[in-house]
Amino acid sequence: MADTIKIKKGLNINLLGEAKKSVSLYHAKEFAIKPTDFIGVFPRLLVKEGDAVKAGSPIFHDKFKEKVVFVSPVSGTVKQIKRGDKRVLEEIIISSDDNNDSIEFGKHDPNSMDRASIIEFLIQAGIWPMIRQRPYSVIANPDDSPKAIFISAFDSSPLAPDLSMIIKEELNTFKTGLDVLAKLTSGKVHLGLPEGRSELAGIKGVETTFYAGPHPAGNVGIHIHKLNPINKGEVVWTVNAQDVVIIGRLFNEGRYDSSVVIALTGSEIKNPQYFKTFKGASIKDLMKDNLKSQNVRFISGNVLTGDKVRQDCYIGFYHQQITVIPEGNYHEFFGWATPGFNKFSFSKAFFSYLSPRKKFMLDTNLHGGERALVMTGQYEQVLPMDVLPMQLIKSCMIEDIELMEKLGIYEVDEEDFALIEFIDTSKTNIQKIIRNGLDLVRKEMS
Repeated sequence: MADTIKIKKGLNINLLGEAKKSVSLYHAKEFAIKPTDFIGVFPRLLVKEGDAVKAGSPIFHDKFKEKVVFVSPVSGTVKQIKRGDKRVLEEIIISSDDNNDSIEFGKHDPNSMDRASIIEFLIQAGIWPMIRQRPYSVIANPDDSPKAIFISAFDSSPLAPDLSMIIKEELNTFKTGLDVLAKLTSGKVHLGLPEGRSELAGIKGVETTFYAGPHPAGNVGIHIHKLNPINKGEVVWTVNAQDVVIIGRLFNEGRYDSSVVIALTGSEIKNPQYFKTFKGASIKDLMKDNLKSQNVRFISGNVLTGDKVRQDCYIGFYHQQITVIPEGNYHEFFGWATPGFNKFSFSKAFFSYLSPRKKFMLDTNLHGGERALVMTGQYEQVLPMDVLPMQLIKSCMIEDIELMEKLGIYEVDEEDFALIEFIDTSKTNIQKIIRNGLDLVRKEMS
């Protein structure tokens, strides 16, 4: 019987705008691959505007790892190659022809292939960027041998999609994906599930663990910390649950089918629900006649870790949720002096703490400016890891690599510090500090 790990530290943020449990097809006209979604990748283009592509056609590769290619999610035409400041490659936009023609890679049985052949096949089909590694949360190095692979089949972040509901619709394909991943490590493949959900329990060949407790119980970083912590020199790989399905489709059907189910959520959406589309879909048509107001923020991902995007932008490669909440560009006179029945409060500063199950309509207002970090002891209450968060943050700020290593930098990721940033009274961009620390260590160790 699978073990259950109870997470006591953390915080659930109950927001209005949960997606209804129904899935509609979404035929976007445009899709995009954004090189900025991939940490540490230096893209070199393989296409030009006007080129015809199929699903699975290489679009660019990494200058320093040329064999790792990034492919088109749909068939159509390269409409625009968009660059930003200093000619940074931001988006490769593809107009879909709605035919979904794919490059044929051929069906394969992972159980009859060796590890090297599977890696070569995943790289050839453009699937490899879906496999990431800890530490650093970058695309996995195919030459590494991970000591384990972790998949979290549930997301505990605010308004997150119900992954168990999504995955069970393609359970056999998901199992094929797990068979593929099992060939890539000499250790275990760990599957994290929420307590009380048994749809995905009992899958053979993986180590299943249930988790109970508040967010970040669904973060794969927490699972790694509880089951197989990372020491210096060790590597584990992680894969999103829906990406495991895409891997399974590649082997079962012999083609790159990037279809995913995304949750359109947030208090400013009239009809929050699930949509089935392809990776990198434009969100523009999803918003048409579906917004309650115009002064809103569009987020690819969830409110804690997602990216601020434009209304005419595209879903991030690793995201499976779009969130729309009110912009908080207003000044509140003596806001701290009100009872605050409708204000979310972690520190019980408002009477709203008397209604723990209440759902809130939060906006982006920080309610104050950036100030000095203060030792409050609150950080430790929302981080269920045996690390000292304040000390680790400060070691990243002063770029002391030796101290970062001693304090556990190899175990953490930005998303593990998202709740700390949310409750932080100093309004500091803590996730950015952690990312800078990880990038510094990665640069020094490479």
